Parts: sequence; structure tokens; C-alpha cells
Amino acid sequence: MSKVSNGSAKTGHNGQSNGESAPIKPIYKRELVYHHIIWMPFVHLCGIYGLYLAVTAVQYKTIFFMDLMALFASFGTLCGAHRLWSHRSFKAKLPFQIILMVLSTLAFQSPAYEWARDHRLHHKYSDTDADPHNSRRGFFFSHIGWLMCRKHPEVKEKGKTIDVSDLDSDPLLQFQKKYYLLLGAFIWGLGPAYIPHWLWDEPLWSSWFVCVMLRYCVSLNTTFLINSAAHMYGMKPYDKSIVPVEAHMRHFLVGEGFHNYHHTFPMDYSASELGAIDTFNPATAFIDMFAAIGWAYDLKKPSNDVVKRRQTRCGDIHYSFRSRLSEQIVGLGKR
Repeated sequence: MSKVSNGSAKTGHNGQSNGESAPIKPIYKRELVYHHIIWMPFVHLCGIYGLYLAVTAVQYKTIFFMDLMALFASFGTLCGAHRLWSHRSFKAKLPFQIILMVLSTLAFQSPAYEWARDHRLHHKYSDTDADPHNSRRGFFFSHIGWLMCRKHPEVKEKGKTIDVSDLDSDPLLQFQKKYYLLLGAFIWGLGPAYIPHWLWDEPLWSSWFVCVMLRYCVSLNTTFLINSAAHMYGMKPYDKSIVPVEAHMRHFLVGEGFHNYHHTFPMDYSASELGAIDTFNPATAFIDMFAAIGWAYDLKKPSNDVVKRRQTRCGDIHYSFRSRLSEQIVGLGKR
């Protein structure tokens, strides 16, 4: 159905408007993206076959290598595209930025520039038609369906309001964006497939389907669940007025399932109220490691008092979380 403004304009005897009325928005018609409709099922079928090979054929070293690549890819998305470039929740020296750029290419979830731009839009207009993966359109759409159709007109219109001047002026992100497919061919695909074949004679066929396709399928769906499940199934201890939740499956979402907290305090470099060893949050541990050598700095985190006041005002005062032991260990508790 088309949406029209609730405002009204006075009309004269000839039926002409004597005042200005809001323009009528065009009817939204879903347009399918057929190459994604083909690509996504293909990835998942390859992932299923890779799982079969992982259970029946490949060496344990190959499975370990696949897990390692999946973990590194998550750092590229969660530490780089998300916490650094989307939210600027910490600062990174150039060597660490290069590492994160390479790892975000390994994840192959679009250039970090586009990922950060769309994620900023997601936060500003969360769970509305201007949200690229609006959870109000259902689990399938917010999980994967949003990739299979053209962006809603509101996404395009409101996207123009997002400030990406810092991304535009970042030469590293512009380099990755320009050469993304070429970089991805080697970093996402050929490298992870060839290394097990080179080092311990794993057949290239098995290495490709396990270390590339199965790993890619797992990484994608872990990220997709943050867009879907973490906006639907869970608690709202910090802000009951927003859709994102502390997901019931948050401990399986690599530190990103504490979504009610994250949307309440998006500047937190840990993306949760907990530290790296208080829950399974390897991305926080990764940032902490580079903070210890000075490559990551100005790590942002709201104080306990700020969190408690927001929780008292907008959330559930009976909800409590454990101490941030890991942050105390690395000396970040007061930042």
C-alpha cells in the first residue's frame, strides 16, 4: 500500500490546493537481486558438502585451520568493520588497521567502507524501512532475505543523511573498496584453500570446500543471526523502548549478541557490558591484545554509573551483570 502524509491542505472551490501538501510516497515494489538468489543457496549447499568432508575425509589439521580462519575473519568484521570503522569505538595505528583490512577481506562480507556505511544507517534508523535489514519484516528477511532484493527506497533516501566523510577520506578503506574482488580472490579464496594443500598435502578439492566454503557459510550465518535473532529473541535490560535484545543465544554470537546493550551504548569498544573473559568475546580480547602493545588506543567504554542510570531509567533494574575482570587485568576498566 502507498503511504501518504497525515497532513491536510485546504482546497478552494475549484478543487485546487490552496496550500502545500506532503508528497505522496511511491508504492514500494520488491525487486529481486537474482545473482544473490543464486549465490546464497550455492554457498550453503557448498557449506553442507564441506561439512560432510569435514566429518568424513579431511585431516584434523585442516579442521583446525578452518576454525582459525573463521576466527580471524570474525575479527575483520567485528573489530574492524564494526567496532573501529562503523562506531569509532577505539583508535588504531596503521599496522593494526592494515591487519583489520586484510581480515575483513577474509570475511568477504562487502568492503569495510560499505559495511560501516550501512551499519551506521542500521543504528540511526534501526528496525524501520530505512534499516537495510529491518527485523520487522520477519526473520528470513533480516537474516538473509535483505540481500536478495533491492534496498527499500527509505534505505536509499535516509542513507543520504549518513555522514561518511571519515570513510571517504580513509585511503586504506578506499584501496580495499577499489580492489575488493581482486583482494578477495586471494585472501578469501585461493590462500585459505591452498595453504593446507601446500603444508600437509590436503587435497585441494577438500581444502576448498572445508576451509573456504564451509568456513564462509558459518561466518555469514553468525553475522546474520546478529541481524535477526538478536533483534527478536531475548531480554531488554537496558532500554525497553528499542527492538534489539540481549539474545537468548548471545553466548554463541562471538561477543555480538548483547544487542540491547550495544544499541544503547554503541560507542562501547567491547559491544557488550562484559569483558573478553567474562563471556565468549574473542573480538574484545583481540583489541585488548593490540591495546597492550599500543596499536589500539582510546578504547571507549561507559562507566558502570552511566550504564546503571540508563538501566534504571529505561530498562530492567533487576538485571545484573558480572564484573569486567578482563578489563581490570589489562587496565582498561576506567577508560
